[in-house]
Amino acid sequence: MLTGEVDDKIISDNGDSQKVLATVVAAVYAFTDKYPESWIYASGSTKSRTRLYRIGLTNNLDEILKDFELYGLKQGEWREFAKRVEYEAFLAKRRSKK
Repeated sequence: MLTGEVDDKIISDNGDSQKVLATVVAAVYAFTDKYPESWIYASGSTKSRTRLYRIGLTNNLDEILKDFELYGLKQGEWREFAKRVEYEAFLAKRRSKK
């Protein structure tokens, strides 16, 4: 039955996670091009999804840090993002263009 609500906990297993993440990255770039002072907040709807996001950030960290400041939330405190650290959420801000 269709309810019109979005369920962000559904697992489709259709193999499109890289495509979805690439779309999110494109949207973040487009948004921060228009609103460069904005902060982008992200967290997964589950602990395992947040871990998936952390892995994606880690795998692309060198490229990300060229354009963004990146932070992770751990135990209620925002810290500069580091590899191999489990975070609860993430914050990114576009670096000033020089």
